[in-house]
Amino acid sequence: MIMAGGAGTRLWPMSRAHQPKQLIRFIQREKGAEPASLLELSAGRLEGLVPQDQRYICTGEKHREQIRAALPMFDDEHVIGEPALRDTLNAVGLTAAVLEKRDPEAIFAVLTADHLIEPDETFRACVEAGFALVEEDGSRLVTFAIKPTYPATGFGYVKRGSAIAADGPARFAVDQFVEKPPIERATAYVESGDYGWNAGMFVFKARTIMQLLAKHHPESEQGLRRVQAAWGTADQASVLGEVYPTLHKTSVDYGIMEPASGDDAVTICGVEMDLRWLDVGSWPAYAETLDADSDGNGTSGLGDVALEDSRDNLVVTSPGHTVALLGCEGLVVVQTPEATLVMPKDKAEQLKALHGKVAAGLR
Repeated sequence: MIMAGGAGTRLWPMSRAHQPKQLIRFIQREKGAEPASLLELSAGRLEGLVPQDQRYICTGEKHREQIRAALPMFDDEHVIGEPALRDTLNAVGLTAAVLEKRDPEAIFAVLTADHLIEPDETFRACVEAGFALVEEDGSRLVTFAIKPTYPATGFGYVKRGSAIAADGPARFAVDQFVEKPPIERATAYVESGDYGWNAGMFVFKARTIMQLLAKHHPESEQGLRRVQAAWGTADQASVLGEVYPTLHKTSVDYGIMEPASGDDAVTICGVEMDLRWLDVGSWPAYAETLDADSDGNGTSGLGDVALEDSRDNLVVTSPGHTVALLGCEGLVVVQTPEATLVMPKDKAEQLKALHGKVAAGLR
């Protein structure tokens, strides 16, 4: 299941209510090829991993038609539409409820729609390793740890415990989850070699997730059991619309993985992902996907860009427009037909707060 429900406010003004970040076609691939969306790339990584009829996308119901148009291989049955966004715990819980009804022994991977991951072959081998761990023991919860390249403070960390003997990607017991540590701790984690970035991707048995919901979030489990009973019937949409918006909003990390770390009934395991991984959740991160010029400027879009005495800038334009920078350094300039953003790169984390002040019609 690919989670594709994020709002993408840190990629405003290109990411909008009618065009979330996972559907923006702005990732430049090989020279001359049409840009791709993050969701298209995520779906493409599933080739050779699971058959098409076992692939799902969980997204906001209002984006169903856009996703169907962009990825017609996902029919309505394989697009799980959320009537309201209730964070990742409920996206995972809803998927578990649906899959458990279809197959009580179902095991599923939860993948992301907002990351660049390369190479695909390494990614697929790691996910296969995750499936193998849960197939061996259905009480296991598998997470994926990205080999860190710098002491990031915007990611969670996974501490490796004892190794699990197996061929292929490294597998291990997870000793600890740490959410977004300060720079001093993040630096110590990376230098120790014992920690990886939390990728936000998982493999579970559907039944195990429903059991953990019953233990740690009983009201959510009861609501999702109502949805499960109605799924595939004439009452599916009405029950989902009544129940889902009432579910407690929290992340799967806080709602499942954190309490499960002290639960003797389950075991948390990790698979190391030693590959290129980029969370394209902000404009500075997007800049890393581009080939910069000799002055460190990255440009994207179908408009024209003129730069003079300017360094380390990101400029994104729309067709028919020219953006010119003179004597500028470290700026993000994103021009769209509806709105234009200008900010220093180092203020990117504040864009979410600014977005809340923008007129509702421009969001």
